[in-house]
Amino acid sequence: MSLVLLVVAGMLFAIGFHLLLQRSLVRVVVGFALLGHAANLALLLAGGPSGRPPLLGGKDPPGPGEMTDPLPQAMALTAIVITFGVTAFLLALAYRSWLFLGEDEVRDDLEDRRTEAEGGREERDEYGGTG
Repeated sequence: MSLVLLVVAGMLFAIGFHLLLQRSLVRVVVGFALLGHAANLALLLAGGPSGRPPLLGGKDPPGPGEMTDPLPQAMALTAIVITFGVTAFLLALAYRSWLFLGEDEVRDDLEDRRTEAEGGREERDEYGGTG
C-alpha cells in the first residue's frame, strides 16, 4: 500500500514540475497545486502507518510501534494552508494577466533578452571570439 502511495506521490511531483515549467499561467497554477498535494502525501507517508494515535494518554511510555509521529501531520496541515494561500494568489495573478493582456501566456521579457545579448557580446570580446 505504501509503495503505491509513493509512486502516486512521485507521479504528482513529476507532473507538477512539468506543468510548472509551462508558459501558460493556468498550467502553472495547476502544477503548483499538484506539487502541494504531492508534498502533503509525502508528509503523511513519512508519519508512519495509519490507524495509530499520534499521542497516548497513559503513564507508561509507549513502545516504538504503538503511536505515530505527530510532527508530519502538523507539517501537512501547515502545508495545506500555505498551498491554499499561494494557489489563491497565483489564480488572482493569472486572472489579472488574462484581464489586461487577453491571454494567459507568459511573454519573454525584452530587457532580459537585451541584457543576455550584451553579456554574451562582452564574453566574446573578453575571450577574443568572433561574432
